[in-house]
Amino acid sequence: MKKNTILMLIMTVAACGSAGAQAVAAKPLTVLEINRKMIDSLDSKIIETIALREKLVKEIGEYKAKNKIPALQTARFQEVLNNAVKGGMQQGLSEEFVTELMNAIHRESLRIESKAANHSN
Repeated sequence: MKKNTILMLIMTVAACGSAGAQAVAAKPLTVLEINRKMIDSLDSKIIETIALREKLVKEIGEYKAKNKIPALQTARFQEVLNNAVKGGMQQGLSEEFVTELMNAIHRESLRIESKAANHSN
């Protein structure tokens, strides 16, 4: 148990940077606090990753608008969804969860593509 706690502490310090190290030095963290800090860090990385994805979507939207390609590409989205579900299930995530997540991301992508198309006209 102590090895796991030490490992989590090291991972938290690595994830949080020097500010996290100072907080750890000031007061020992509980396993709950360590896990919550790790979740907070991962949540930030998830948002950063989705934002980066949507920047690429914007570029694609501009390209599609210039080349008169419709924003909605059903076959492509189905391919993306199938790959995500397969990868998610390999990681122990339910098909339903991954499908909901990817549908939400796809809705945001279509919104961004549509906005990009309107700005490029």
